[in-house]
Amino acid sequence: MNSKYPVYIISKGRWESRLTSKALEEIRFPYHIVIEPQEYDNYASVIDPEKILILPFSNLGQGSISARNWVWEYSIKQGAERHWILDDNISGFKRFYRNARIPMKTGAGFRAIEDFSDRYENVALAGMQYNLFGVTDVTNCISKPFLINTRIYSCILIKNDIPYRWRDQYNEDTDLSLRVLKDGWCTILFYAFLACKKTTMKMKGGNTDELYQGDGRLKMALSLRNQHPDVVKITRKWGRWQHQVDYRPFKKNRLIKRDDIEIPSEPNEYGMKLIRTD
Repeated sequence: MNSKYPVYIISKGRWESRLTSKALEEIRFPYHIVIEPQEYDNYASVIDPEKILILPFSNLGQGSISARNWVWEYSIKQGAERHWILDDNISGFKRFYRNARIPMKTGAGFRAIEDFSDRYENVALAGMQYNLFGVTDVTNCISKPFLINTRIYSCILIKNDIPYRWRDQYNEDTDLSLRVLKDGWCTILFYAFLACKKTTMKMKGGNTDELYQGDGRLKMALSLRNQHPDVVKITRKWGRWQHQVDYRPFKKNRLIKRDDIEIPSEPNEYGMKLIRTD
């Protein structure tokens, strides 16, 4: 089962590892990988050139922001209502079911997220939880397949006509999530489907080489706090600086059901029921 919306991987300096590309190839899932022109030969030696999109710029020193915005506009030109944008350090995808993490063998998880999100008018962002979540999140996963109105990271389904674009250099996922939530949109983080993302700064390439070296962690936290001082504070955990976001103000954001969608009375084929908000 394939997605109905286009899937893009943004990548730099990772043609050798190419974790996300390998993961999608393994489940025979269509995608495009978006790269800078100077790296085309490297990527084309290991990935089908028909799957490669070349950016019209290189080495801007802005992290992935310009590439993300280029992908957004490109997907609109292709006529898509939403698009997926994936980091390039995801080694696989899993279905979380009855306290078990089951490797996904098809793209059904992507399609489930698309179908579920499309049943509401105001889902700006949706995506998969990380496979490396903690005990508290395991409890949440067992009791419900998704969480509404929180951050969406790394494996993101974006509604194309929302009035935003990526900005700044650091914590762009969190910043975009907060901006849509502050304007009353909803986000859906799916616990039922998991992305096996490698920890930030553990792989060469990507933003690791450009942004995260030295005091990059502190710069990241300060940047987000400066953008959203009302809900962000800086803490130090696990021997490094971290940002901490308070998502409680967004609990009031309610999903709005589309009038042309019928809500099933029983769980669908993915084991998820729709939320009634009326």
